[in-house]
Amino acid sequence: MQLLRIRRVTTAGVALVATAVLAAACSSSSSTTTSGSSSSGSSSSNLSGTLNASGSTFQLTYQEAAIAAFKSVQPGMTVNYGGGGSGKGRTDLASGVTNFAGSDSPIPAAEQANFKGKTVLYFPVFLGPITLSYNLSGLSKPLQLSAPVIANIFQGKITTWNNSAIAADNPGVKLPSGPITLAVRSDSSGTTQNFSLFLMTAAPSVWTLGSSSTINWPKTARAGAGNGGVASIIKSTPGAIGYVDYADAKASGLTFASVKNSSGNYIAPSPASASAVGSTITVAPDLTFHAVWSSAPQAYPVTYQSWVLVYEKQPNANDAAMLKAYIGYLIGAGQSLLPSLGYAKLPSSLQQMAQAQLSKISG
Repeated sequence: MQLLRIRRVTTAGVALVATAVLAAACSSSSSTTTSGSSSSGSSSSNLSGTLNASGSTFQLTYQEAAIAAFKSVQPGMTVNYGGGGSGKGRTDLASGVTNFAGSDSPIPAAEQANFKGKTVLYFPVFLGPITLSYNLSGLSKPLQLSAPVIANIFQGKITTWNNSAIAADNPGVKLPSGPITLAVRSDSSGTTQNFSLFLMTAAPSVWTLGSSSTINWPKTARAGAGNGGVASIIKSTPGAIGYVDYADAKASGLTFASVKNSSGNYIAPSPASASAVGSTITVAPDLTFHAVWSSAPQAYPVTYQSWVLVYEKQPNANDAAMLKAYIGYLIGAGQSLLPSLGYAKLPSSLQQMAQAQLSKISG
């Protein structure tokens, strides 16, 4: 049964996806391979069948663009990707509803038993910034925020915009006196997991709410489903601030803060400042890692990562071949789509590790 996808996309977002897809299609049509699968996702054999997936809304824009472009590589394949958040993606994969999942965080210990001892492979697909987006008018320049200030805002300890701690991060900026409205995720979310991990890592003596895909936010917070839901709350609520991935924040026309990194520099979120994290990440043998609070001087400190999760052992050879082809595309030729969509490509060393792991998928 195919998953139905319902998503509102702005005109600008559609244009970005269409441009990226056209570029990728042209790139794919000019390359060939003789192997069964490759980093480009192309194949000497024509595959046929359907792959269903769900999960990370951080991945959604990339998945939509990649699915469209992949048709020029394997026209006989259909790939469906529904959002729902990283938690839903992992649950659907564990339940056998989908062929792969999108997740922005590794499988939590509390969920391990759901996978019944089966080996799950992690394929990193890209890096990207989590913005601190806000709705304030009349500021002389974009906000600057440090980790302790962000922590106290999202714990409900800083409740007005002209608080002295926010003012200290923004010398010379006249701040409004109005109340702060928090915009957070309502679903089990990798964005929440990584945002809270940033706060726990960068402000350990201040942040008290831990790191998880769901957080017990202050009762006054407004919650939305997916990155798009949080972006909508911010856009429609004067005085609001929330955490939203860069692609959705840009598509929604939001304004976002520069965040103070571990080197003491206030860095604006962008694909380039997310890419700067690449040289500093430590990758585990299963290709898991985290990208927050990098030591690179020009790195945006609230950068996170996303994976495709897939079972090592597939029920049949055709499913295995289709997964190798599509995941190979995501970590290969599809990487050319990322910058125009607001994401950062994988570092070359990590890309090579992911491509080498494709051979582990068997049917």
